Amino acid sequence: MLIETESTPNPATLKFLPGQVVMDAGTRDFASPEEAEASPLATQLFALGDVVGVFFGRDFVSVTKAPGSEWADLKPDVLALLLDHFGGRMPLFHATGTAGFSVPAEDAAFTDNPEDADIVEQIKELIETRVRPAVANDGGDIVYRGFDQGKVYLQLQGACSGCPSSSATLKNGIEQLLKYYVPEVTEVRAV
Repeated sequence: MLIETESTPNPATLKFLPGQVVMDAGTRDFASPEEAEASPLATQLFALGDVVGVFFGRDFVSVTKAPGSEWADLKPDVLALLLDHFGGRMPLFHATGTAGFSVPAEDAAFTDNPEDADIVEQIKELIETRVRPAVANDGGDIVYRGFDQGKVYLQLQGACSGCPSSSATLKNGIEQLLKYYVPEVTEVRAV
């Protein structure tokens, strides 16, 4: 089995492609060892000590290293864990745990106003068809969190979370796209 690696715009994050489906549906972002307890693979990656983030996409795993650590030291260990996991056809999540693909209601930035339903639907469609594929190419994902008085609230995950160019991506890319197609959008903010 060969696992390819790709760099991402975030120098602290590498994208690992095992050549097979990682998640059948949705994505999963782990920002701490406690969150990773739902997944044996994520738990093992955090146990390496220099990992501060793990993200599962459709066909990739993004791993974010701790400040001060070097990919030259960490990458072989990550590859070995991924090879063991995918080569052994191990489960991605514990059978008794929840995969947690969806956004819990309490994590939403806002409860959208029902009067904005058409606008929200347009925003979500643009994110799904135009933004999400580009963000996934960079080893991350984007989650819609709310729309309020012209402001769209989004959460970047995986390689995109904490990326030095994430604010430029939000303002110069996503915000301009949404403003162009949905005139009611005045601003995009990260949550």
